[in-house]
Amino acid sequence: MELISFDDWKKLKMKVGQIIDVKRMPKTEKLYKLQVDTGDKKIQIVSSLVPYYNEDELKDKKIIVLTNLKPAKFGGEMSEGMLLCAEKEDESECVLLTTEKGIEVGTQIT
Repeated sequence: MELISFDDWKKLKMKVGQIIDVKRMPKTEKLYKLQVDTGDKKIQIVSSLVPYYNEDELKDKKIIVLTNLKPAKFGGEMSEGMLLCAEKEDESECVLLTTEKGIEVGTQIT
């Protein structure tokens, strides 16, 4: 395992986000296109959560979002961030990280 410095850690910008729209991506087996409110703006995230969550379970869910990830294209759609999950090595289970208590969308993760 490679260790990172505290300065590297400080480069990560994470916030509480809320999923405001969920669409299954056609011609893909696992991908959703999510619209996520991060407090100061709305971003699109493409994520492979289809095997683990249905659309109703995701809609309005508060999640933890890495907001300063370089955008990348997945399944033909741009993804502008990354939601954080805990996933078993064999991919049999994946759980979204969220907050323990209610807190405002846009709150910084420290």
